[in-house]
Amino acid sequence: MKRVVFVLLLFAAFETVGQKLTADEKKVIDLVNRQMPETMQLLEQLVNVNSGTLNTEGVKKVGLILGKQFESIGFKHEWVSLPDSLKRAGHLVVSRKGTKGKKLFLVGHLDTVFEPDMPENPFKKLNDSTATGQGVNDMKGGDVIIFAALRALHQVGLIKDASITAYFTGDEEKAGVPAEVSRADFIARAKQADIALAFEGAQGLHTVATGRRGASGWLLNVQGVQAHSAGVFSNNDGAIYEAARIINTFREQLGHEKYLTFNPGIFAGGSDVLFDSATIRADVQGKTNIISPRAIVQGDLRFLSEQQKERARLNMQAIVAKNNLASTRAQITFTDGIPAMEPTAGNAKLVAILNGVTSAMGIGETVAGDPGSRGAGDISYIARYVECLDGLGASGKGAHAPGETINLKEFPLLVQRAALFIYRLTR
Repeated sequence: MKRVVFVLLLFAAFETVGQKLTADEKKVIDLVNRQMPETMQLLEQLVNVNSGTLNTEGVKKVGLILGKQFESIGFKHEWVSLPDSLKRAGHLVVSRKGTKGKKLFLVGHLDTVFEPDMPENPFKKLNDSTATGQGVNDMKGGDVIIFAALRALHQVGLIKDASITAYFTGDEEKAGVPAEVSRADFIARAKQADIALAFEGAQGLHTVATGRRGASGWLLNVQGVQAHSAGVFSNNDGAIYEAARIINTFREQLGHEKYLTFNPGIFAGGSDVLFDSATIRADVQGKTNIISPRAIVQGDLRFLSEQQKERARLNMQAIVAKNNLASTRAQITFTDGIPAMEPTAGNAKLVAILNGVTSAMGIGETVAGDPGSRGAGDISYIARYVECLDGLGASGKGAHAPGETINLKEFPLLVQRAALFIYRLTR
């Protein structure tokens, strides 16, 4: 009932906001443009601090820089520490409490995939439309969009009565395990909000994410009977053949469902197999004249809904248990990872409001992108509790790879879009 009422309220808000920019909204756009040099300086400063997930001091330094920036515009900031056993830096939370409008929960992250032992790639403008740097797109650009948008709104006096929490996790790229610990505070605070907006990389100006696929893991363990290879197929097919049969049957029978994928990441078999599922490493020995007694396959499973995940698991278990090859037996186990962010009617209404913003700005229509193009992210942990959108951050190319770039032409427009969207949601 709560979600139905909320969807109706969102639709009503969209109808009353209309398509035209107000005088205050025009002031916000002007401020964003005039302050773009300062905004770019902040982005360069953040990019030039290495904050690979495991570089905890670097992550904390980025959080300290951002925390001071938010403090300058009236936000309280705090650091959420995690247990030492997780070996993660913790999270930055900035917030302000108001009495009017929807409570917003904005999501960013401080870490990148680029650890200190990787080649340096400092911030550098390549031309008027492109800059490069570690995490410039994913997602220090998104973090700066959050700050620059809120700074402009604060300076025009448009969020003085708003309740806004911005939560910057320190381990999005490689979350501390178990997630029940590393995401406990994140989830608890999100539950107090009405709307969550995540600023992972934008796929241009005209699409946002109403859904993201979830990710979980699976481990296939096959046992056989060791014997001379001359006897293969004589009531003894071996563990490797059985594992191959199972994996191929997965592909043939389950590989055509939209948004569902299952990828074998490592396949190990032989006469002696030492396997570490935590590090996904195997030490294998075998002989060509021995029928393999053991095979192990580990992979991931991606899905758009919990129902799709559970249905896939049941089907995979049935394949593993049925028609085992001679002298073999097999077992599959599953581990939960990041849940799916399922597309909902409430999320679609948020797109309608954002479309009103971009149409009023004169930059065109905004629509929901293909949820199959998005992997799992922090927003997925809280999608079941609040209406949400993702993909509101910086645009660019090559995220997670050397030479990652940001689109400098679109960046000011994305800051403007974020600012006006936040303002209309908190009215």
